[in-house]
Amino acid sequence: DYDHYLACFNARDYEGVLRFWASEFEASFAGVVLRNGAQLRQFYAFLHSYVDERIRIDDFVADESRVALRALVRIEGKRELTREALVAAGYGGLHPIAAGQVLEIPQLILYRLEDGRFKQVYCALL
Repeated sequence: DYDHYLACFNARDYEGVLRFWASEFEASFAGVVLRNGAQLRQFYAFLHSYVDERIRIDDFVADESRVALRALVRIEGKRELTREALVAAGYGGLHPIAAGQVLEIPQLILYRLEDGRFKQVYCALL
């Protein structure tokens, strides 16, 4: 299931991505908190208009109530994402990135599941 979720994410299939999330949830990372599908779509539409983001899973464990993984998140600037644009969009906790700049960010991501869907997600930079 997670492979399918990740394929949807990497393809920018936000409707496919949302099928894996509860109708209300909490996703927290870098000072950003998303609580529903509309916020998730808005955030990723904004972010992916500036960057190409790909996730590679390095370690993965899961049971019926949790998913935990260590991943490498690769971000490449498609166009300049400035501090001002981030703050104006309400995502001031994220870092600016220049067009052509590549960041590879190791992360630990923990999902709590409810009825088989993501209910809480926390991301920590390693």
